[in-house]
Amino acid sequence: MAKDKIAYVCDHCGQESAKWLGKCPSCGQWNTFREIRVSSDTGSTAAASAASTVRSGRQGKNRPMRLRDISTQEEPRIDMHDNELNRVLGGGLVPGSIILLGGEPGIGKSTLTLQTILHMTDRHILYVSGEESAHQLKMRALRLGEQSSDHVAILCETSLEQIFTHIKEEKPDLVVIDSIQTISTEDVDSSPGSVTQVRECASALLRFAKSSGVPVILIGHINKEGTLAGPKILEHIVDTVIQFEGDQHYMYRILRAMKNRFGSTSELGIYEMCQHGLRQVSNPSELLLTEDHDGLSGIAISAAIEGVRPFLVETQALVSTAAYGTPQRAATGFDQRRLNMLLAVLEKRVGFKLAQKDVFVNIAGGLRVTDLATDLSVIAAVLSSNVDTPIEAGWCMAGEVGLSGEVRPVNRIEQRVAEAEKLGFSHIILPKYNLSSLKQKSYAIQLHPVRKVEEALRELFG
Repeated sequence: MAKDKIAYVCDHCGQESAKWLGKCPSCGQWNTFREIRVSSDTGSTAAASAASTVRSGRQGKNRPMRLRDISTQEEPRIDMHDNELNRVLGGGLVPGSIILLGGEPGIGKSTLTLQTILHMTDRHILYVSGEESAHQLKMRALRLGEQSSDHVAILCETSLEQIFTHIKEEKPDLVVIDSIQTISTEDVDSSPGSVTQVRECASALLRFAKSSGVPVILIGHINKEGTLAGPKILEHIVDTVIQFEGDQHYMYRILRAMKNRFGSTSELGIYEMCQHGLRQVSNPSELLLTEDHDGLSGIAISAAIEGVRPFLVETQALVSTAAYGTPQRAATGFDQRRLNMLLAVLEKRVGFKLAQKDVFVNIAGGLRVTDLATDLSVIAAVLSSNVDTPIEAGWCMAGEVGLSGEVRPVNRIEQRVAEAEKLGFSHIILPKYNLSSLKQKSYAIQLHPVRKVEEALRELFG
């Protein structure tokens, strides 16, 4: 039998070293290296045994293949019976893949997973819970409106070896682990949730998924910095990392792919938290816009795009005299460094003095927007609040703002204009360079092409 290996792993980032170090060379944190004992056959035997049992009768053993003999046809994906989740995954769940779903405590990770598998009546699913009892899961399923759940098997277990034993007996089509921080293996002498346990359990589950073709969904916690807890290698092991975001004070939840080997990472799924679970939001524009904001200053509507989905978001701004010597700059749902840049452009290129003003920017609905086309709406909302003049109803805008004050072109302008027209907007401000791609079509909405920020503000405020 091979001798166990002694290693040192950073608790913060997962950097591994052969000796103890005071300061981590990767993340720069002090006193984060912990001694771990890595067994030479950690989880391998149980994972290989479970995989061979599940694989028997489904496919033959793996063997080398010539590159020219490999089929280029896309592998059929598993329908999750959830349009938002399918979109984020890139069209469905790939057989043999391993998915990591992370989010803050109480955000709805377990609710989303349980609600999804209850609708997958065509698959046999094993749900492993290390945090809740079977009674708690039954009560949650009843609250979600569970009708017939003969296809879902519940296992309350934290031992990795016992989990693989039950997998051999059940032979499921999908395995859900809730959560990976509660699972431990006997081959590692450390507590559940430690760096070693999380890494070795995830590696064993990866071997099982790849060798058996059964997809595995891992639910993970996040730390106080907002990143996934556990070693950084956990994110490298899995095929897809999905972040479930949202403010508990808002009803909306955002599902965002941070890493996806089988699809795009720019897709977005939007849910609404209701009494009976999470409801898919197919048209987020109508929910993210305030119905009545006539006569209110500091509000501008932006035509944004996340992934392939266009929607209109409401940008709110508040400008007031600084109460202290240093003015405050705060942004919710928007990059604060970009806000500082836009304020500098507004002061240098347009001539509005904001050096002694507090500026607060908020994206309504608890949404976090990364589309650069919202720059124009942020500047318009800030100026509207500064002069206390509301923007007329029926106006929206889309455009990236450069450092010289120019309005740069944005992508997919046709979809943005069509979305604004569908929701009844009568005017849209857009970059002049995007106008050439819209000349072939006729729109009911009036187009206002601009080259500079001052031209856009002149259109809005005269």
